Amino acid sequence: MSHISVLLHETIDALLADRHTGIYVDATFGRGGHSRLLLSKLDANSRVYAFDKDPQALAVAAELEQQDPRFKIIHASFADIQQELTALGLHEVDGIMADLGVSSPQLDQAERGFSFMQDGPLDMRMDNSQGQTAAEWLLKIEEEALANYIYQYGEERYSRRIAKAIKNAGYIETTGKLAEIVKVAHPKWEKNKHAATRTFQAIRIAINKELEDIETFLPQAVDVLKPEGTLAVISFHSLEDRLIKQFIQKESSLAEDSGWGMPQAQVDTRRLKKVSRVRASEAEVKANPRSRSAWLRVAERLEQKGKQ
Repeated sequence: MSHISVLLHETIDALLADRHTGIYVDATFGRGGHSRLLLSKLDANSRVYAFDKDPQALAVAAELEQQDPRFKIIHASFADIQQELTALGLHEVDGIMADLGVSSPQLDQAERGFSFMQDGPLDMRMDNSQGQTAAEWLLKIEEEALANYIYQYGEERYSRRIAKAIKNAGYIETTGKLAEIVKVAHPKWEKNKHAATRTFQAIRIAINKELEDIETFLPQAVDVLKPEGTLAVISFHSLEDRLIKQFIQKESSLAEDSGWGMPQAQVDTRRLKKVSRVRASEAEVKANPRSRSAWLRVAERLEQKGKQ
């Protein structure tokens, strides 16, 4: 299955906010759906810089780089956005977008080891040129730590029982074997959801440091946005969405008054203004069921008060 970009037009329209020129960042290139639409709406003087660490995404991006001189791909995690842009002499951009979902080709290719629907080697690394595979990680991790990850990142009630079964199994080579172990250990399956869904999500998030990367990325993104620049982020599960929601909330609220009841001049530290929160339309969900859980949150960079 080819990758269908979720909330494609909504994201690009929000990102551009009626602009037709500028410097933009696609922090998660994937298969390039968002970058291509963005380029089609920008003038000849504009630039789009994209990030990805998945080898297959990088190959697609290299082709686009050949076709369009306005586009450049950066082989790095979006968690390094500020460092990578600074290295290119860029200190301010007009808009930054990120689509935090695992792209469909990664899920669909058995050999990438993300899917319990297709048997393949148990890998799950976004960048499969470095780091531990899921199989190696599961072998080394302590049972209690594994249970905590499955509970926190998978929001799985039966995490202890599942972690015990995984650790008792020894080295687990394939996604099919892991899915079967979880299925057997799981006492209560949810309707329309494979018993291993939450456990696979937890392991994927843990080995790719997905939540840590988001927490590192968001403040840097605000740092490099120009005043009136746009931040647009698509998330696919409640853990990601909560991080983004709380971050935007914090950056768009005045700090608590800590003056012990004494009147004091309050410093306005707000850096963002909330713009919108968008869900996929019914038509999109029908055409692409993976968009069902997607949320797009949009915020605008404020002029920093007290800055000369």
